[in-house]
Amino acid sequence: MRPAGRRGPICPGAMLWYKASMTVPLATSIVDLLLGLKLGASDNVAHDRWSLEGVTWKSEQEGAIEVGARQFEAIALRLASGAITLEIDRIAVRELVGHLRTDAGAPHLTALEAAEAELSGVRLQGPLTMPPQLRAAWQALRSTDASATPSTAAEAWCLGPLDAADGTIRGEITDAHLLFDADVTVPIRQGHIDFNDATVEHVGPDSRMGVSRLGLYVDAPNGRSYLYQFASAPLAGVEFERRGALLNPWVSERGKLHLKTFAETMLRQSAGGQGQGLTEQARLLLGRTALSGEVQLSDGLFAVPGLHVRLEGRAEGRNAVAMHSEALGQGLTVEMAALSASKAVADWRGAQLGCEEITARLKLQLRVEGQQLRFVLEIENCKVVGARVDLRPHRDARNA
Repeated sequence: MRPAGRRGPICPGAMLWYKASMTVPLATSIVDLLLGLKLGASDNVAHDRWSLEGVTWKSEQEGAIEVGARQFEAIALRLASGAITLEIDRIAVRELVGHLRTDAGAPHLTALEAAEAELSGVRLQGPLTMPPQLRAAWQALRSTDASATPSTAAEAWCLGPLDAADGTIRGEITDAHLLFDADVTVPIRQGHIDFNDATVEHVGPDSRMGVSRLGLYVDAPNGRSYLYQFASAPLAGVEFERRGALLNPWVSERGKLHLKTFAETMLRQSAGGQGQGLTEQARLLLGRTALSGEVQLSDGLFAVPGLHVRLEGRAEGRNAVAMHSEALGQGLTVEMAALSASKAVADWRGAQLGCEEITARLKLQLRVEGQQLRFVLEIENCKVVGARVDLRPHRDARNA
C-alpha cells in the first residue's frame, strides 16, 4: 500500500510528495545530531510541531546521500545548551537539502542548504560569557608565536559600520556626591567624535570632555578626572588635545576620535593583555547614569573572531541602532528596527554557518542580576536567503 499523497512508483531515489508530522523522538535525534542541544516545547502548554513537504532521497557516488524537502516548518520550539535557551515560535524553511556520508556503516550529516528561511518569535537568553572561539582567538593574538603577525591581529577585527556612523549619545548623571548632576551629549558625525562639540551641562560653569595622551577625561570646576585611562600612547584613531601657544595652560582643541580605527585598536590592545580601562570613579559614575541614543551605522564589513558579516542598506535607513538604559549599572537595551546584512559567515561548535542575505528586527537586553550579567536577544520578522551549514573541516570565518 502506498502512503497517502505519494505519487509515482515505489523505488529507491524516487521523489516522495507528502506531508508528515515528525515525532518528538525523531526531531530530538536530528537536533542532537546537528547541534548537541536538548529539544522541547517552548512552554508547558504549547506542543512543538514539525512538518515536512516534498521529501526527496537520492543516492550519490561513494556512499553519499542527498536528502531534500520542498518545505520544512516547525512551531513552538525550545532548544537548550547548558544555561543558554533558544525559543522559536515559528520557523519555515524552503528548498532544504542535506548531504550525508556513510562511514563505518553510520550516516553522518556533512552539510545543509536552504534557499530561504523565515523565523518569528525568536528568543535567545542566558548568562553573558565570552564565546569559546572568541576567547581562543584572543589567546592566539596574545601569543608570541611568529605566526601571530601584526596583519593577523589586524584582520581579526574590522568595525566597518562605524566608519561613517552618525548619531547622538546622551547621558544623564543624577548622583551629585560623586562629581556633579549633569546632562552629557556626545555627537557622532561621519564616524568621528569631536570633543569640541560634546557638552556636559550642569548647575554652575559647565564641564568639558576631551582626550589626552593619558585617556578620556572630564574637566570639571573642581579639576580634571579621567574616565578611561590608556595603557600606552599614541593610539591609532585619536587626535589628542592641543593647548595654546608656548606655555599657555588653556586647552584650545579637546581632541577627536575616529571610532572605527580607535575601537579596533582598543580591541587589539585588550587582546594583547594591556591593562587600560575604566577608572573606579568612572565605574561608580556610569553605574548611576541613564543613557539614550541613536546611531545610524554605515555600510561595511563587521568582523570579529568567529563572525564575518557585511552590513548594507544605509541609504534606506537600515541598520540604525537605538539604545536606552535607566541606569547602566542595572542594564542596557539595544534595538535595531531593520537589520540588513549579506555574506554572513560564523563558526560555532565545529560547524560553519552562513547565508547570502539576512534581514530582521532585533532587540538585545543586558541585565545585571546579582554578580552576573545576563542577556535576552529577541528576533522578529527574520528572513534568511541562501542559508547553509557546513560540518566539514573549514577555514576561519574571516578567511572564508
